[in-house]
Amino acid sequence: MTDTPDLSLTLRVADLAARKPTEFDLVPTGPQLAWLAGQVGADKLRKLRFAGQLVPQGGRDWHLSARLGATVVQPCVVSFAPVTTRIDEPVLRTFLAQMPANSEAEVELQDDSLEPLGSEIDLVAVLSEALALAMPLYPRAPGLAFAAATYTEAGAQPLDDTIRPFANLRAKIGEAEENS
Repeated sequence: MTDTPDLSLTLRVADLAARKPTEFDLVPTGPQLAWLAGQVGADKLRKLRFAGQLVPQGGRDWHLSARLGATVVQPCVVSFAPVTTRIDEPVLRTFLAQMPANSEAEVELQDDSLEPLGSEIDLVAVLSEALALAMPLYPRAPGLAFAAATYTEAGAQPLDDTIRPFANLRAKIGEAEENS
């Protein structure tokens, strides 16, 4: 990531201890929080902590196990009032030197915690992705409820749960099966 205000935690794989875990604890403040909020589409990040470890796995792979804690402020999707959400999520990634080959049919079932291993592991990128995925897609202010709305032409009966539009179809199919 570029243009981060003194927020960088990129680890060179060649510099990591090959036989013991590498601990990390990232607690951004001030302009770093503002920059990260912009990266993930939040109005504000009040606090954030990303702590965990990278553990060597096999001869060339690495497993990241971390905890993401954050307080995020987003606009309500209905009223645009600020909505504060507390996030406390585990973050797991496995960086593989050799990614498994997948056929097109297997792509949908692929484990999304697997990442290709490059020469560096950018923990700020992992943090940003995990935070963006953990934030509510449609934050709603507390106590806000949608009123029932009915849209129909003047003089027509509006559709609701009591009307069964496919009931006649079922009867017609039954008649067709009886006649064949």
